[in-house]
Amino acid sequence: MRRFRVSSHMRNEVVDGVHRFEHWYRDNTVYFITAKCRDAFHAFASEEAKLVFWDRFVHYTALYGFIPWVTTVLGQPLPHLKVGANFGPMMQRIHGSVAKLVNDLLPERRVPFWKSGRHNDYFDGCIRDEVQCRRAYRYTLTQGTRHRLCRDHRDYPHTRVGIELETGVARTLQLHAFLLDVPYPRYDSRRPRR
Repeated sequence: MRRFRVSSHMRNEVVDGVHRFEHWYRDNTVYFITAKCRDAFHAFASEEAKLVFWDRFVHYTALYGFIPWVTTVLGQPLPHLKVGANFGPMMQRIHGSVAKLVNDLLPERRVPFWKSGRHNDYFDGCIRDEVQCRRAYRYTLTQGTRHRLCRDHRDYPHTRVGIELETGVARTLQLHAFLLDVPYPRYDSRRPRR
């Protein structure tokens, strides 16, 4: 049986008609994660700041058994996690150490460093199915081209591929690691688009 836990800073599941923000900790799962600096500040503009991110990201993902498929400094890793309980501590360590070390490089400290408000310093989602997986992978892989930093994603040095898409999808299907039993409203064709 897979272990599964939900955490949120709010007690009520729905507040003012909006579902609370929560993190899911689930064993054997592929996650989509994104984070943003407060006020869209370009804290990673320098090469030195990018190297801080990569150093801490590589260190803590290895320490906590997180296997990154594709990651970009522009904000979206797509990794597989064997032990769901490791997710929270890993994100705390990455965010805390990166914020401290990058702040040491900046002329003025940014506190809070990450996007704040209702304790949502980062967004994470368990990948539901192969379609969502392919979309998240492609979205992450092409961040450099969408931000017009390069013409081909392979030319942007701060997007790294750890596992090719087809290999990752095949292994995820073999491990039954998609969250198939939970609908994802964004991809529900009966839901009206905004």
